[in-house]
Amino acid sequence: MLRWILGSREAQSALEKSSVLCIGEEQPQNCFTELQVLKGHFDIVRFLVQIDDFRCASAGDDGLVLVWNTETGEKLLELRGHSQQITAITTFKCRNALTTQTMLITASSDRSLSLWDPDTGNRVQTIADLHSSVKCLLVLERLCLWLSGGEELCVWNQDFQLQCHQPNPSDTGIIALIELPKNCVAAAMDKEIVIYRLTVPADSVLCLTEMQRLSDHRDQIRALINVNDNMFASGSHVGELILWDAIDWNILAYEHILWEESQSASEIRMGSSKPSEMSIQHLCSNGKLILAAVGSGLYVYSVLTKTVLAYRKVAHDSNVLHTIELISCSEDGSVRMWEIQDLPLAAEPASAGFFGMLTFGRSSKHSGPPSKKVLDVSNLKMLELIGDLIGHSGAVQMFVSFKENGLVTCSTDHLLILWKNGERQSHLRSLKLFQKLEENGGPVFS
Repeated sequence: MLRWILGSREAQSALEKSSVLCIGEEQPQNCFTELQVLKGHFDIVRFLVQIDDFRCASAGDDGLVLVWNTETGEKLLELRGHSQQITAITTFKCRNALTTQTMLITASSDRSLSLWDPDTGNRVQTIADLHSSVKCLLVLERLCLWLSGGEELCVWNQDFQLQCHQPNPSDTGIIALIELPKNCVAAAMDKEIVIYRLTVPADSVLCLTEMQRLSDHRDQIRALINVNDNMFASGSHVGELILWDAIDWNILAYEHILWEESQSASEIRMGSSKPSEMSIQHLCSNGKLILAAVGSGLYVYSVLTKTVLAYRKVAHDSNVLHTIELISCSEDGSVRMWEIQDLPLAAEPASAGFFGMLTFGRSSKHSGPPSKKVLDVSNLKMLELIGDLIGHSGAVQMFVSFKENGLVTCSTDHLLILWKNGERQSHLRSLKLFQKLEENGGPVFS
């Protein structure tokens, strides 16, 4: 059992075992060699949010919000108040004349919003009997405002007072919100991205104005992120990745990721290939690169050159759900660490690879099938597996990174796992031992 927890897959069945990736017991580049299981939830844990350098909060389908010390693994607080599952959570800095305090905002299927103090566990504010449940939250720190998205888009101040709202005509509701320059926000709903601008007229009544609708996606948008101050990106259910100008909202690059094995593009679109295999589930960016979770694979795109930099067609045994930097987690219960490396000389042909079909340029809902473009492999690299963290028995929903201090993951198995830097923990234990010896007057060996 211990071997399975620390990375061996011998405990898994042959059907679960990946025939493509096997890193083995020795993982010299993986610093997370110790783990601590954190128990407290009794249903699926879907969300994690970092509060500060040593605390995080978890939330999920049991309606609980738990605050943890990520140094010790101690459960600090249990925030009770929601009667149904948590649908969104974020941090919010409340400012007054003297101090700034980090608070937590939660949304629930019980159609309520709550403001929590993570230092005391008190529910400071609550809004009940909303028209519908909230799917996403966005904090505008510079304006001391926050937004909630669902069947309508609402703007609130730090005292939980509604400032203005816009109804949403889409059946699916708003699934993601990001902040843009010039007091603008982008809201993803179904196949469109709607740009709104916040303005304060002379009468000091905040106004939310729709500026433009971006209707270039052919299917439902699944991910929307900021890339840097000048760009944002979106990904769709059928593998469309679009890079947008954050100022004038024009398309900077368009790429259609399709699987091309022995089937034609029309066969794929007709359902011969599972939609999840090319669906973009998650996007993240460091400002220069975009890491896209596409089906069970990973895709690295350079925003500087507008080209594919690296890929791994099968990065996990099942769909990838979340990514940060070069770390990914999946429905298969694993968390994997990656490194961008040069391709070996006997590289896999592009026509049989992850990007057998690529299209660039502005799309149109009425245009024909994307034209085939052969991928230039001269500068293509690969994603090499350098760490495989096996500990969860269910799908890993997401994770938060505390850099060298550790990694926290949450799962459908109702557990959190705190992955720790083994060398750092060993050093800390040695320091504590020497301190105790000194305090007790015992010998200290040099």
